[in-house]
Amino acid sequence: MPLDPRQQRIWDYVSHSPLHSLWDLQGISLRVVAVRTWKNFLSDNLLGRAAELGFYFLFALFPTLFCASSLLGLAARSASSVYDRLLHYLAFVIPHAAMGMVIATFNETTAAATSGKLTFGIVAALWSASVGFSAIQDSMNTVYKVPETRSYFHARISAIGVTIVLAILVSVTLSSMLASDFFARVARDRIYHHFLASVVVVVIRSLGWIVVTVLITLFFAIIYYWAPDVKKNCWRWLTPGSAIGIVVWILASVGFRVYLHFFNNFSVTYGSLGAVIILLTWFYITGLTLLLGAEINSQIEAAAAEKRLLAEHPSTLPTVTPAV
Repeated sequence: MPLDPRQQRIWDYVSHSPLHSLWDLQGISLRVVAVRTWKNFLSDNLLGRAAELGFYFLFALFPTLFCASSLLGLAARSASSVYDRLLHYLAFVIPHAAMGMVIATFNETTAAATSGKLTFGIVAALWSASVGFSAIQDSMNTVYKVPETRSYFHARISAIGVTIVLAILVSVTLSSMLASDFFARVARDRIYHHFLASVVVVVIRSLGWIVVTVLITLFFAIIYYWAPDVKKNCWRWLTPGSAIGIVVWILASVGFRVYLHFFNNFSVTYGSLGAVIILLTWFYITGLTLLLGAEINSQIEAAAAEKRLLAEHPSTLPTVTPAV
């Protein structure tokens, strides 16, 4: 639905003059931000957008894994087996039934690949994997109320570049978890004092999870920076939207795993497609939390822009939504 001229001015201001920090609400109450976020969450049809992202994430998953494994294979001959070990750490968030399908399909894909297909395979996989980020670009433009002005090839090349960065980032995140387990195991085996060994193991694992948290935050920051076609980008490491999105994503992923543990009726309903439906549902949750974080960020910026424009031109803009 097209915006009225007053709202268009607000979103143009957001696009051209982003806030440097979204933690400074500039006197806008949390209730105002929450009300605006909820209303625009519904009007932007983010539930439907998340379903679209879930489908494209599933479509892009295995090309992305193949691409990451192939790039790693340029440096290590045993890349497939190494990456297979790394993928097992995704079981912290991906449900067990779906994780088994991911591992099995990844092994089948890498086993069928030959050295002669490597170059073409990487190019084709990159192109296919980038559809996931292309879908994110469209959804972020909806959240920020901006049209897509980039040409098709410009947007697609940008999507491919960001996809490579995100694939590397996921690989580094999984590698940090593998390294944390390795060094914790070494400490347990080499330190003979039981209490001291336990302390060192706890410290190592804590550092590992801190690194993982930083990398997940970076993952969200990259998406929120590169996806929307705003006129001026502003890099932010951590925003209220990304913080809430990460927490909700972790809680929702764990909650979904618990639900499947006690009430796993997907196989009864969908038969052999149960694992695919479970993975698709998890991707839907992931896309929804990603869009929720973006909506929170955009509404903070829009509320601040509306307040500033209202102070400059009080007769041409509506008042800020009251905190009722």
